[in-house]
Amino acid sequence: MIVYSQRIREAFKTVPIVIGGIEASLRRIAHYDYWSEHVRRSVLVDAKADLLVYGNAERQIGAIAQRLDAGEALSDITDLRGTAYMRRGMPPGWVEIDSSELDTPGPLNPAIDPYASEEDRRSGQQPGMTAAAERVVKFHRKVPNAQRERSVIRLPSFEQVSGDAVLYAHASRILHLEANPGNARALVQRHGTQELWLNPPPIPLATADMDAIYELPYARRPHPAYGDAKIPAYHMIRFSIAIQRGCFGGCTFCSITEHEGRIIQSRSEDSVIREIETIRDKVAGFTGVISDLGGPTANMYRLHCKSTAIESACRRPSCVFPAVCPNLNTDHAPLINLYRRARGLKGIKKVLIASGVRYDWRSNRPNTSRSSPLIILAGT
Repeated sequence: MIVYSQRIREAFKTVPIVIGGIEASLRRIAHYDYWSEHVRRSVLVDAKADLLVYGNAERQIGAIAQRLDAGEALSDITDLRGTAYMRRGMPPGWVEIDSSELDTPGPLNPAIDPYASEEDRRSGQQPGMTAAAERVVKFHRKVPNAQRERSVIRLPSFEQVSGDAVLYAHASRILHLEANPGNARALVQRHGTQELWLNPPPIPLATADMDAIYELPYARRPHPAYGDAKIPAYHMIRFSIAIQRGCFGGCTFCSITEHEGRIIQSRSEDSVIREIETIRDKVAGFTGVISDLGGPTANMYRLHCKSTAIESACRRPSCVFPAVCPNLNTDHAPLINLYRRARGLKGIKKVLIASGVRYDWRSNRPNTSRSSPLIILAGT
């Protein structure tokens, strides 16, 4: 991304450049780069682009195209959710909040061991834990609410996080805490003499929006320029179908929530069935096997918070750790119905599940079905 953007800038100096994709999502603030083993600046700075979009970004791309078509300059598009841009100084009328008011860098008590027994937890003796606490981040629940929509949280600068692991962890923690579209605030991080301004995450897509996007008239094959070349990535996904986006697991080792968010966005059952029929009828080489009917986490399809009001106010990083949230709807009936309907389609021999499957919660709906058992092949 950095090389391509810089080469475009060299050839077309005045053309506005917008970068996006999973790399932009994961590198939108100062971040640790495992290739160079150093903390690097936001990819927006290194790519010398004008605007960064993060997440799947259909809303942002559509809005940017419409506003450019209407004659608006890209440099004036500073209010769009799910985008980041560089600026100098603080805009008038905004309230700046120091990130240390939300989260204090310092010692942290050892994490709860999910494998410890209740007796061990009550006695304070949890297996597999050290007595010494590491100096990382302690989260405080004091969250200023005044003028929330005009509030921006000041992260430690690139220069600070690149030289202090504790401040780096602190900045990363704040990024995750401000990930709920219902209550997230803008973030700002100084890079040298400029400010990286990060707008709140985009509003999740409704089911109708998801259906419209996934049912566009895609060619479903590589570009003709590739000729007869065998493309492993294409062969892996050509018979797979995405049924949802997002993950509320909040795993610290995973990039899904930074890119797609924690709120599950699901397609309708009819839309998924129509795509299966399209693959069956139009994709060359189909033998009757759907290689994957899933998403970031296959069995999160149609799962959501029981209350939109609670969901919009929640600041919990995970819905399932350290315990499953009582407000989480874990009814798997819609997913089971989808699998059964897909398996029963004419011309479909097998429906495999090659996406991730979570086992750390169970359905809150009793199994009253007396029909034949549903067999699911789970893999990674």
